[in-house]
Amino acid sequence: MKHTKISFKPCLRLALCLLLCLAMLLPLSGCGETKMSQSQLFAMDTIMTLTAYGKNREAGLTAAEGTISALDSMLDPELSTSTTYAINHAEGSPVVVSGQIAEMLSTASLVYTQSGGALDLSLYPLIKRWGFVDGKYYVPSDAEISQELAKKCFDQMSLTSFPSSGSYSVIFPAGAEISFASIAKGCAAESAVSAMRQAGVESGIISLGGNVQTLGLKPDGSNWNVAIQDPNNTETYLGVLSVGETAVVTSGSYQRFFTDMWGHTYHHIFNPATGYPASTNLLSVTIICPDGTMADALSTAMFVLGETRALNYWRTYGGFEMVLVNKDNEVICTSGLMEQITLSNTNYTLSFSE
Repeated sequence: MKHTKISFKPCLRLALCLLLCLAMLLPLSGCGETKMSQSQLFAMDTIMTLTAYGKNREAGLTAAEGTISALDSMLDPELSTSTTYAINHAEGSPVVVSGQIAEMLSTASLVYTQSGGALDLSLYPLIKRWGFVDGKYYVPSDAEISQELAKKCFDQMSLTSFPSSGSYSVIFPAGAEISFASIAKGCAAESAVSAMRQAGVESGIISLGGNVQTLGLKPDGSNWNVAIQDPNNTETYLGVLSVGETAVVTSGSYQRFFTDMWGHTYHHIFNPATGYPASTNLLSVTIICPDGTMADALSTAMFVLGETRALNYWRTYGGFEMVLVNKDNEVICTSGLMEQITLSNTNYTLSFSE
């Protein structure tokens, strides 16, 4: 693995405002000539911030909000009217799903195969057992973990497309329980940007927790500035990415976790092979990719794989750029980001991998 060390200039630390959903989004500049509208909504357990510019901005925000809300209602596995609930209670029968859900399943299946199972949507029983669904956190015994891991079945999914009707059908084995939590916000952001574009918006940005998706460029024609949160101090950021129209998605062990009575900390990103939170040298993974759904899937899978295997995955399959932050306070970027990232925290060193 080849790393090229570079030096950087320190700059002022930015106090992140609002909640985590704004943690990656830097203030915009040069937008005075174009009117801006902004809205917030709560969906997928996240406060989401939508920003649109131009004469069609209000229509764009309305369309984006509707898209996110509709998708949210389809994906909640505990909501009896949701598509996910229908899949989890189908007992092996086919379930008709929307194009968005089919896209998520197809993307997750591809990443599952290419990563050797690092992303597995059928871990929902295990995640519930650990208490990350209802907030009643619990460290299961090895026997309980084995019991939940025995329910994994994502590799047995059958997804069928019916071109004549434009519909899709999915079949999981009886007893399967899936969750789209590791990929839903990426799809929601991508779908929301598409809705804004169809409403006539040419410039906008959406922040859904650790997911940022941009539409076009800033109104002045310059790139967007997206901050990468410091996993060791979540009130600050460690660097800034300069990007055009793309998705920027971060997954990290600092985002959701609990500590037991003995002081052991457990985070929410699970290794499907062990049933325990993924234990690697990484603190966070940021994926830069035009496809928001793919970026979300990859951010989880690459975190599970760890630094070396994640970089090997990138070299093998490509199609995205990546920022890895490890426990040694190293920021390791793929080579395509050499002109796009500025490190702004002197606690970290920056290198590029080829």
